Amino acid sequence: MPAEHIDPTPTPSRAERRRTRRRPRPWPAMLLAALVVVALAVGGALWAGNRGPTASPETRPSSAVGDRVDTRGGAVHALSLGPVATWDPQRMASRSDMAFAGRVFARTLTAYAPSTDPARQARLVSDLATDVGTPSQDLRTWTFTLRDDVTWQDGSPVTCEDVAYGISRTFAVDAVKGGPSDALAVLAVPRNADGSSVYAGPYAKGAKAAAGQAAFDKAVACAGRKLTFSLSMAVGDFNEMLTQPAFGPVKASVDRGVKGTYDVFSSGPYMLRGTWEPGRGGTFVRNPHWTASSDPIRKAYPDEIRYQEGLTTQTVAQQIMADNDSGRVSVSLGSAPPAIQQHITAVQSLEERSLNPRTGVVDYLVPNTRSPAFKDPLVRQALAAATNRDAYVTAIGGATAADPSLSLLPAAVPAHHGDDPVGAGTRGDAARAKALLAKAGVTTPVAFTVAYRSDPTSDKAIAALVAGWRQAGFAPTTKPIADDYFSTISDPAAAAGIDLFWSNWAPAWASASTILPPLFDSSINITAAGPGRDYGYFADPDINTLMAKAGAMVDRGEREKAWGEVDRQLLAQGAYIGLAERRALYIAGSGVRNLSANAVLGGVVEFADIAVTP
Repeated sequence: MPAEHIDPTPTPSRAERRRTRRRPRPWPAMLLAALVVVALAVGGALWAGNRGPTASPETRPSSAVGDRVDTRGGAVHALSLGPVATWDPQRMASRSDMAFAGRVFARTLTAYAPSTDPARQARLVSDLATDVGTPSQDLRTWTFTLRDDVTWQDGSPVTCEDVAYGISRTFAVDAVKGGPSDALAVLAVPRNADGSSVYAGPYAKGAKAAAGQAAFDKAVACAGRKLTFSLSMAVGDFNEMLTQPAFGPVKASVDRGVKGTYDVFSSGPYMLRGTWEPGRGGTFVRNPHWTASSDPIRKAYPDEIRYQEGLTTQTVAQQIMADNDSGRVSVSLGSAPPAIQQHITAVQSLEERSLNPRTGVVDYLVPNTRSPAFKDPLVRQALAAATNRDAYVTAIGGATAADPSLSLLPAAVPAHHGDDPVGAGTRGDAARAKALLAKAGVTTPVAFTVAYRSDPTSDKAIAALVAGWRQAGFAPTTKPIADDYFSTISDPAAAAGIDLFWSNWAPAWASASTILPPLFDSSINITAAGPGRDYGYFADPDINTLMAKAGAMVDRGEREKAWGEVDRQLLAQGAYIGLAERRALYIAGSGVRNLSANAVLGGVVEFADIAVTP
């Protein structure tokens, strides 16, 4: 899942995020392709018994504004910089937009339950479906039954065919662009010789189109309210994949098709009044045909949600801090700027109506395993041992901006662990790094070039890391890149001149299957065209095989436990170096109640049960 921009996070631009993260090449064996519990050839015993720090405690409560209430009525003002690129379920790529839509108007077969307890936010529950699905023994067939009391905003029932039609739109790759391509990757729809699907989506015409439609209808089959998915591979967490709006329903009669525009048509508690005005926003009002009895997820307390975009994060924060007539019922959808964060956390009355959740966006470093500098796993381990994550966090804004992280697995993912395979802790350990370099038998200082996406904050953060590396026997040279960062580092030519890459990542749903295979499964990344997202060309066939086994595990708890083991092995081999999990800081007016943030959905404000007082 694309990492959203959180000031001052040096994340990719919206266009780059789509290009480098939301449209993976079809995952032959990727998905969920993942378990890596392989014995290490070098340093295999390093991690056994070296426990790192546990996840740091929340610096702000998950529910921060007064007592929880069940007050209905009023209007909550949602203030955002924006822009919202689209509200089309199959086109949305932004995690924050998908989270808002999913709680307001775009229901899905399954969803993550809202909770003020971050430890319970990864709990999968049914939404449009009556349960979380029934898989076949081989995990290649999944069956769901739709609720019989869910309606669209015009009062017509949401049908199995509506869900199938929505998913079919993903296959119209020339018309429906920008959203997740997971349906193309996992559904058992045959492919042409060039790898493209034989199904070109619901807008295609002609004999081939009819054959393609028949193939899709076989893979996504409706029988009354029963919906059966046939998959091209075993997918253990397919029911979690379905939490994305891209797998949600669309009513064919309201679809504008190839025109590329989409008017919000709601299956949830709110509907858009009038039209959405890009750069300004719109007002969501109650859907008169929604019923609480049909919806186990959403409380829908306010009468209206007035979404306003085009406001800077500083303007939003100042307006809400003033707590005037509109400010008192407003909530920020973007993180407050660092300078204002310091003020909010210093003033008790403001701190009491603020949230500081983890976002799931993790910054990390990738050693180039083809580079002479980092070909040896011991040298990669030494660099990990020398990396001062605490200094990195301080440079990007301190405790309200991020938590130091040894792993790519964010705290909200069930596979998250607190282990430290290299045994250096978050402050770095120059002595341990030097010992590892001595064991590797390399000449010091070890020279290398590190590339990163440059902005003023990132420049300071990388400088903080450089200081620690130099103390440990390295001689780093920085290579700041301002434009087209991810395109640059995924170019095969980059491997010749760059030894270490900065990057970041966020899960698409609450599973490590959306983190580790997309980044480290060489069978789906490394080709003659380049490394894909495996920027460091990490390749271990045994690990690839084990990843595939993980994706085929039936039990969710055992599957995520296995992913945790995979991650430990990757860390012990120096496949990557975790840096920090980003946080956001939101503020709300004094009239907002039930304010919480959902870390599984990207650390965004939770609209499932937000309320306002008169």
